[in-house]
Amino acid sequence: MSAEQIDTRPAIPNGWFAVAWSRDLVPGDVKRARCFDRELVIFRTRSGAVKVLDAYCAHLGAHLAEGGRVMGETLRCPFHAWQYDGNGAVVEIPYCKKIPPRARVRSWDVVERNEMVMVWHHAEGKPPSWEVPELPEFGDPEWTPPRHFELEVDVHMQDMAENNCDPVHFLYVHNGTPESETEISYGDDGRFMRMLNRGEQVTPFGTFMTELERDAFGLGLVSVRMRNMPGAGLLMWSSTTPIDRGHSISRWAFSVTENMADVAGEEFIKGLSTGVEQDLRIWKNKIHRADPVLCEADTFLGEFRRWAKQFYSDPA
Repeated sequence: MSAEQIDTRPAIPNGWFAVAWSRDLVPGDVKRARCFDRELVIFRTRSGAVKVLDAYCAHLGAHLAEGGRVMGETLRCPFHAWQYDGNGAVVEIPYCKKIPPRARVRSWDVVERNEMVMVWHHAEGKPPSWEVPELPEFGDPEWTPPRHFELEVDVHMQDMAENNCDPVHFLYVHNGTPESETEISYGDDGRFMRMLNRGEQVTPFGTFMTELERDAFGLGLVSVRMRNMPGAGLLMWSSTTPIDRGHSISRWAFSVTENMADVAGEEFIKGLSTGVEQDLRIWKNKIHRADPVLCEADTFLGEFRRWAKQFYSDPA
């Protein structure tokens, strides 16, 4: 068997990952999702809280998202009407007073922030060890309402995540030029990584030496901001979530300052989404090289690979 035929894809990493857009869940909604090689059910209770549970009923295995119904703060199974609270415990069986001790399913830690519903995944079941940042641009009246973009790709999520640490590919895939100056820094706990690219940028407001600031919060969450444009700002927030080891779903939210909305906002959003589409053919047809041959120009790729190892319970 050749190296290309051996499955070298990493396991599913640990961290925070989006499972839905907040806008898609109003009180009473129930959604089905497949993430982390598992079936999940997402629901918003009548009070507005979002809950995420493993999808199959502990009773006879019905899928709770296929006909399940929100009842106050609980989710009712479509098969025999067992009701689950947000912690995954059965709290009512309408035809039986005694609830079996094992009548529960797994619940997931949930954070709703920055337009997305995010859950914590850890292969060993450990609790969250860092917070999802709250981006002040969302909800700020000086910034446009976010535009959304979503894409499912047949590739391990790490291959998408490390794209930002590969400046050379911008020349050949995106017909651009690699940034002239790049630096990487890390947060105190190591889970935060900032990649700062400085270069000359022609904008509707003039030509500036701008900074493209990419902040990664684990492997799943990234914010991108354009800095040093007086009186103007650009923001992209994204989450790439493993469906399984070979498939990922990415969600992007884009926003610009209101004074840029008509001048350059559409071009900014179109440029970013076009860039993703240009990468798509590469992603869909590549394999994951666990031990790639790197050259001296691949400094940032090597740094990214070393940084990424901390997010795996299994050897990466």
